[in-house]
Amino acid sequence: MTASFDRLTGGRLLLLLVALGVGYVDVLSNVSGHSVLTPYSAGSLEGVTPSFAAWGTTFYLIGVALGVPLARILTGRYGDYRVLTLGYLGYAIASIICVSSASVFMYAPTRFVFGVFGGFLAVVSQAAALGELPEKQYRIGLGYWAALGILPYTLAVFLGGFWAEYFSWRWLFYANATLGFLIAATVGALLYGRSYERKIVRFDAVGFALLAVILIGVQMIFSLGNDFDWLDSSLLSADYIVVVLAIPAFVIWEWGERNPIVDVRLFARSSYALGVACGFFGFLTIQGLMSLLSVQMQLLLGYTSSIAGHVYLAMMIAGLPLASVMYEISKKIDVRLVICLMCICSSVVLTWLGLFDKHASFDALVIPVIFLGFCVAALSAPTSTLATYGLSGKTYKRAAEEFLLFRLVGGAIGIAFQSVIYFRRTPWHQLNLSEYLGGRRYASLDTLSALTQQLQGLGLSESVARRHIARLIRQQAGILALNDAFLLGACIMFLLGVLVWFARLKKEPSAYGAQATATAKIESKAAVTADH
Repeated sequence: MTASFDRLTGGRLLLLLVALGVGYVDVLSNVSGHSVLTPYSAGSLEGVTPSFAAWGTTFYLIGVALGVPLARILTGRYGDYRVLTLGYLGYAIASIICVSSASVFMYAPTRFVFGVFGGFLAVVSQAAALGELPEKQYRIGLGYWAALGILPYTLAVFLGGFWAEYFSWRWLFYANATLGFLIAATVGALLYGRSYERKIVRFDAVGFALLAVILIGVQMIFSLGNDFDWLDSSLLSADYIVVVLAIPAFVIWEWGERNPIVDVRLFARSSYALGVACGFFGFLTIQGLMSLLSVQMQLLLGYTSSIAGHVYLAMMIAGLPLASVMYEISKKIDVRLVICLMCICSSVVLTWLGLFDKHASFDALVIPVIFLGFCVAALSAPTSTLATYGLSGKTYKRAAEEFLLFRLVGGAIGIAFQSVIYFRRTPWHQLNLSEYLGGRRYASLDTLSALTQQLQGLGLSESVARRHIARLIRQQAGILALNDAFLLGACIMFLLGVLVWFARLKKEPSAYGAQATATAKIESKAAVTADH
């Protein structure tokens, strides 16, 4: 997209790398960093439940996913310089609109638009930064960008929790707006006058519209299902019909499109199909559980948002060093083995977290979360390497772009899906505990009556004692439901570790014939874009 130009050097290059790196981290930080704010935003947005407030996270991720394919179109027509400068200005303005939102029904759509800006900015920022590096420093740049990928899952949660507790949850958006304006000014000053080669890239508007309808519709089903009747809501019923009709229409249209938004023919390759599946379901599991845990540590275990952020900050101990070298490891070892080991380790760690049966202390949670950092750091690079294995040229870059899209969609659906598991299992455990401890299953075991009498002996009235016991049962039921979500996630990761061995590693894509061999730099740039 850019024509021949003199690369930046010295302090100007360093300033550009820092500015674009901060912008990249900020875009992705609006997922995990926003999740920890959910209890605060729920109260501020007309006092809705946390499940309503979570719409801001899920619809933002859907917006990011839909923004990814726009990066190729926009940079081809307008060049990196204009897209980055105007994009970060729009990003900052969208953040200000989010700050002014008074209700969740205004907040969720503005977060979606905010996410669309973030989606194409993340891709273009990464490509522009790596494109400025000379050949001998390119691999250093890859490691730098890979290390940045772990920060949204760790540092962002800590900062979001700190702002929410000591200032206001809206400070997240004040920070977004400030950074957006500063980055736009920095990029505009450093790259002013940069020429580019204009390329008219055909935009599949019909395919993009169908994809948007499908993703928004599916996300609405998972996000609204807990708060509206799944089968007796006119809104959801209409949503089901639209999604069911849109999916086959999308597949048929993309199959015959010369420049599709999603090249469905790539799924004929087992390596691509299983790579996308591992990325999709892996992030559905990990992203969803991390979001659920950050919220329930506050609502269920009584943690403050800043202490919850400290738990996630511990992930940097393991995740940051591993993330910087994971791409090279995936290239030198059978990628199926790397993914299998990653999935098995993830399954073990999630099982560890799913076996808590009482209030967990800070130390008890931090230790498994440190090991979870290994899993998060090792998730992106090997799955994207498998998805793009054996591809080259334009097909390679298209596969990397689509992998990123599906990975982001998996994270968005995962946040809502894991919440569904939690909210559906909590009343089941509550009823089960009440029946078991209340003597309804075994007449000789009536623990609740004995505990009520003991509390009355301490001076509590019978009604107060019963309310206190009911609160304890609800809390314990919530812990068991949270365990169920983690144990289900452990099963999913274990199955992915087995399924990955069905991928056939072919050097030439059968659906496309021989492809022109891409340069190592182009392949590395496309792959690292998929990694993050």
